[in-house]
Amino acid sequence: MGGVADGRAAWRTLCENWHLFAGTPSELWLNHALSLFFAIDEPLSAENADASFDQITARLADSDLRPLAVLDRSNVEVIATTEFALDPLDHHKTIVANGLGQRIRTTYRPDDVTDPDAPDFTSALARFGELTGEDTSTWTGLIKAHATRRAYFRDHGATATDHGVPTARTADLSLPDKQRLLDAALRGTLDTQGTEQFRAQMLTEMAALSAEDGMVMQIHAGSRRATDPVLQTERGRNLGDDIPVPTDFVGGLQALLGRFGNAENFRLLVFTLDESTYARELAPMAGYWPALMVGPPWWFHDSPNGIRRYLDAMHETAGFHNLAGFNDDTRALLSIPARHDVWRREVCGYIARLVAEHRVSMSTGAALARWLSYDAAKTAYKLP
Repeated sequence: MGGVADGRAAWRTLCENWHLFAGTPSELWLNHALSLFFAIDEPLSAENADASFDQITARLADSDLRPLAVLDRSNVEVIATTEFALDPLDHHKTIVANGLGQRIRTTYRPDDVTDPDAPDFTSALARFGELTGEDTSTWTGLIKAHATRRAYFRDHGATATDHGVPTARTADLSLPDKQRLLDAALRGTLDTQGTEQFRAQMLTEMAALSAEDGMVMQIHAGSRRATDPVLQTERGRNLGDDIPVPTDFVGGLQALLGRFGNAENFRLLVFTLDESTYARELAPMAGYWPALMVGPPWWFHDSPNGIRRYLDAMHETAGFHNLAGFNDDTRALLSIPARHDVWRREVCGYIARLVAEHRVSMSTGAALARWLSYDAAKTAYKLP
């Protein structure tokens, strides 16, 4: 196994199995993109696989399907990528030099130097020190290195950080205890509990830095990564074997929010794959903690039914203004319009029901539709 599949052969396989996607968000998004950008409205099948492949191939050569033209046509004001702490940001240097830094931004995603389970973690910490001129063998030097790197990312448009963690656990340890964790990480002797403690403390440290520099902090929690060892051996990581797991936000975030939940310059956006936490934990927490906003349905739940469940569980306790609106998580440029179209339709449908039930007025409903579809995301991410 291995190598790159032939594009036409891969497309034929997709078309031959298109019926398997019936009624799924994937079918909805792809049909939207095929219709909007390629004028393909006939359902995909084995019979039209080659014709549709040729039509798409020819269309991709047109200038209006270049990336910036797609952003223009899709009315995208801001798009943000995520890069690891060690990334040189070469592409973003070019973007800034071309005057596009306010539209195409980076995001600080330091998992490569905050998660001991990350590949080559020890050598990554050494490179992190070389890159920033700080001694990353000491906890104080490690945090200074993060502060330096965050400033570099801000120079390339970043307004936010992002942290992918298996749990929402945070910690507030003493400096000697933090140094002991780092020493063990550098020796490669951290056990499972120590690794979790390290990640937990790093989340609190990132919150402290955000309270100082104003970068919005995002936590994406609740995915167990790499559950299929055979796939890892044959193909590598991040190929579809990541599965949602239960997440404790009340207990997990207590250390972080206890220190920064009331801080004026701190904003935390939380994303979950554990839908059971919406009404039970996240809605009450967002209603209480001034710094906390809840991100939109993510990954498996970015779907019509997922959006309905989210709004129904969240709004009565959290209110609409503690929700962070919608930012899509797609890596496929042509699916951006579809993702936002689904969100807007579901938001408007939900609010229309509230209007019909006389729970909000027509004017309030219109204002809420705009807030959830546009203003909330700009506010949450501190965008001009």
